[in-house]
Amino acid sequence: MFEGSTVALITPMSADGQIDYGDLGALIDFHVSASTEALVIAGTTGESATLAKHEHIDLISRACELADGRIPIIAGTGSNSTAQTLDLSVTVDALPVAGFLVVTPYYNKPNQEGLYRHFAAVADTVERPVILYNVPGRTGVDLLPETIARLARHPNIVAVKEATGDVDRVEVLRNGCGEDFALLSGDDATSAEFMLLGGDGCISVTANVAPKKMRALCDAARAGRHEEARRIDAELRGLHRALFLESNPIPVKWAMAQMGFSGPGIRLPLISLANEYHNDVRQAMSAAGVDIAAAA
Repeated sequence: MFEGSTVALITPMSADGQIDYGDLGALIDFHVSASTEALVIAGTTGESATLAKHEHIDLISRACELADGRIPIIAGTGSNSTAQTLDLSVTVDALPVAGFLVVTPYYNKPNQEGLYRHFAAVADTVERPVILYNVPGRTGVDLLPETIARLARHPNIVAVKEATGDVDRVEVLRNGCGEDFALLSGDDATSAEFMLLGGDGCISVTANVAPKKMRALCDAARAGRHEEARRIDAELRGLHRALFLESNPIPVKWAMAQMGFSGPGIRLPLISLANEYHNDVRQAMSAAGVDIAAAA
């Protein structure tokens, strides 16, 4: 179920930081038309860390309504508190989501046994399947391959979003987790190589802006069409870089506003993209073939 091109979707906001559900509906339509294979709602790119609990639940609920079965919705419900993660996940489990994306607990830096128990507690409690999310650059803790392999034996843990950028882990994870466990890249810059080495797909920031090309990249890489995958990835390389010139989701939210899919809102402590990077992002969008007429 969890493979191919998944978008880590932004949460569109008006200038005052309120969620714009009209824009959310347009974004979902955009990705359905682009053949995106799933959407992560309320993940890191969706500013989950600054959503109140009622907003978090309402955002996922409204996304399910707006998608109306046309595209799977994966709910981001992770936090650095196991109790809070369980509380939110149990509530969201009543919604028609395809599964959960649960990030490693940040800031408190648990050891590997603590990480194992955290994820196992979530997977034991919810009915929908769990995707592990390993992004040590943001959380300060690395979910090691041997711990992922141990968690992969849980019947309700079905995939990992691996955002270390270390493609050498693909073989290690495949050998440790088996063929039925989905390996998803969470690092756009290395996602093509990750999939060419045997990964099953990606959960992408770049796919917010260039969903058709990211779907084509995933299709080519997963089919082993190396030359085609690398050609498409080369066209996207500048965008992969530009969308991380400042902390995600600052650049991608600015880019989506230029495309007319979101207002300018972003929540503190994040602020809008610095003026010095506007041309860099705009040029990367143009080089990737993205329609930026609205930015002119």
